[in-house]
Parts: sequence; C-alpha cells; structure tokens
Amino acid sequence: TTEMANQEEAEIQISELDLLSSMFPYEEEFAVTDQLALAELKHCVENESAEVPSSKVQFILNVKTEVPNASTVEFSMACALPFKYPTVLPEITVRSSLLSRSQQILLNSDLKTYLMQNFSGEPCMLSAREWVKDHAAAYIDKDLSSSSVTASDATQSEVTMFTRLWIYSHHIYNKQKRKNIIDWAKELSLSGFCMPGKPGVVCVEGLQSSCEEFWSRVRRLTWKRILIRHREDVSLEGGGHAEIQKQRKFPTLEEKCFDAHGARGNHMDLGQLYRFLEEKGCADIFQMYFGVEGH
Repeated sequence: TTEMANQEEAEIQISELDLLSSMFPYEEEFAVTDQLALAELKHCVENESAEVPSSKVQFILNVKTEVPNASTVEFSMACALPFKYPTVLPEITVRSSLLSRSQQILLNSDLKTYLMQNFSGEPCMLSAREWVKDHAAAYIDKDLSSSSVTASDATQSEVTMFTRLWIYSHHIYNKQKRKNIIDWAKELSLSGFCMPGKPGVVCVEGLQSSCEEFWSRVRRLTWKRILIRHREDVSLEGGGHAEIQKQRKFPTLEEKCFDAHGARGNHMDLGQLYRFLEEKGCADIFQMYFGVEGH
C-alpha cells in the first residue's frame, strides 16, 4: 500500500539524516534548515501515520575540497528530500562563489546524471557528497566562455536540457491569455496542456531555453496569482530532436476542459484531471498542485 511505502521511505530518510548528523556533527558541515519538516517526518514514523508531511526536509551539506594549488574550496549543497525519496532522486543544488553560472549549471546537471545512472531507488546523499568532493573543483577551471565554445557546441549545449514546467494559476478565464498560451507554445515547439478555469493549470515541456522563454512571457501578463509549482529537468545524452521527442509526455499543447460544474460552470472536475495525469504517467504532480492524494 502507499501507506506502507510512505512509512518505509520516511524511515529511510530519517536513518540517512541520522547517519549524516553522526558523520558530520558540526553545524558548518551539515545543518537541517527545516526543523519543522524533520519533526513531522519523525512524527510520521513514530506514529505510523499515513499523513504526508507538509514540506520536504531541507538541509545543507558543506564540502571542503583541496584544489591542485593546495588551497581549499568550499562547496555548499542545498538539499531537499522529496516525500518519495529514495524512490525518486533528492533535489540538490551545488553552489560556490568561485563558480560562474554556466559552470554551476553544468556541475549540477552532471551530478544529477551521475545519480540517475547509479542510484535509482537507493539512498544516495553520501555518494552525492562524495562525488562533489571528488569532482566539483574541476568545474571551477572549466572554460565555458563564449569565445572557447564553438557554434556547434553552443547549439549542442542548448539542446541538452529537457524541461517540463508545471504552472499554477489562481484562475485562467481570459480568452486572449488562453490564445497566447497556445500560440506561444506552438511557436516555441513546446507540448503539454492548459486547463482553463479555477484553478488554472498549465504544463509545458520541451527545450529548457524555450520553456524559460515561455514562462517569462506568461508571467508578464497580469495574473491574480501565478507560479511554477514544480519543474523537471532532464539532461539528454546527445540531445538531438529524437531524444527530445522521446522525453515528451504530451504530443502537442492542447487546452483540456474537464466537465465543468459550479454556478459559473468554471470549476474543473479535478478527478478527471487526476485521471488524465495518471494516463500520462504524471499522477504524482496532482499532489504537488492540490496537496492531496488524487483518486
């Protein structure tokens, strides 16, 4: 059952956090930044409750590593454990004041690839830390400046990130906005769907740069409230057109109207949305949007 699975995942997370705190007893090496989430997680395990904590456990791991000229560099790993971890990967962002933005992006994408290839479904925080300790310093000297990147490399590197954005809006009724969403997605070769009404849900997927361009246009329109609820990034080997097509969960971008009910006929049937997401292999997103398990 999912309850059992939640329990098991929560227990694994707790024992991994205990291990980290015993290996790195000092705050400057390991610090849980969200104590409430940790308390909720422990509560869930001790009381065998099926309640999913309201937020993910977040923590910082700091890694000092020697660089060839014998100086020490510090990298900070900002980590969050999704509720389903370790069946899904941890969310990790490695930062250092010595990394340029493009070096940081490359480092994080390589770390994610390493974890994806080696640890599906197993606890991997220590291995991630180890990888950062061994490899991160090399990224500081990686020359990713435009002068050294040839034109073909530039297009390659743009293609290598596939992104899926899950956007949440308080409501989407306006016909012009709905037309913009569909037109822009088409122009940027993005697929996904838009569910107008209240709440409004938009999902777009495709090249990372195109998703970011789409988001920057959409958020400039006037909204009562709009935000990215969840974002998925996948680095693609080779990154050609075929690779991108393979990652897509939606063939085109279409507007999905699930039988509306309610006085203004604008409240969407969330059960139908759940079934639609489930069909596309995205059921876990439902909970991120609405904070409840779908049925």
